[in-house]
Amino acid sequence: MFQRFASGFLGTAFVETRAFSDEEMTLPRLFTGLEIPRDVGFALSLKRGGLHGARWIDPENYHITLRFIGDVDHTIADEVSDGLDRLSQSEAFTIKLSHLGAFGGDKPRALYAGVENNAALARLQAAQERVLQRIGLEPEGRKFVPHVTLARLRGASAADLARFLAFSGHFPPLEFPVGRFVLFSSRDSVGGGPYLVEQAYPLAA
Repeated sequence: MFQRFASGFLGTAFVETRAFSDEEMTLPRLFTGLEIPRDVGFALSLKRGGLHGARWIDPENYHITLRFIGDVDHTIADEVSDGLDRLSQSEAFTIKLSHLGAFGGDKPRALYAGVENNAALARLQAAQERVLQRIGLEPEGRKFVPHVTLARLRGASAADLARFLAFSGHFPPLEFPVGRFVLFSSRDSVGGGPYLVEQAYPLAA
């Protein structure tokens, strides 16, 4: 699957075949996730603005991370792809984004739209965790909190954030069906994309 990184393809974009440096031969960071439909992304983007220290994520880069994988070599990347393929046809489900929240406590670092509790989503994420650990990846040390990051925060105070959330008012729930999960890649950046879909895995109808 991932041979294209060395033979002329980067994600879904074709580049001229040529000799690659050692740095260019390094695989981008990988993670599994769910895509956000365009209409839901537009609705989320209306929350942009009005928060000091926020670097807003472009709507085309909205997603829900299921499992961060990181930088791996081609052999592991192919094993990851094959392992995840065994989870195709897992149970399909519907996502509901139900609230705004933030990570970081007194030093907020990210604003997000949170996902309502969802048993099918939790089962899919847990199945991916088991598959990736069998391949040899280290266990994910953080609790799974499904969300869509809306902004990275730098210099925003807890008071700034509280005022923003108060003025944002009611958060109308946003629902959408999930028909697949994907393997994303991202080049090293300061967060916020761009992200490329490397492989898609359909869920059962």
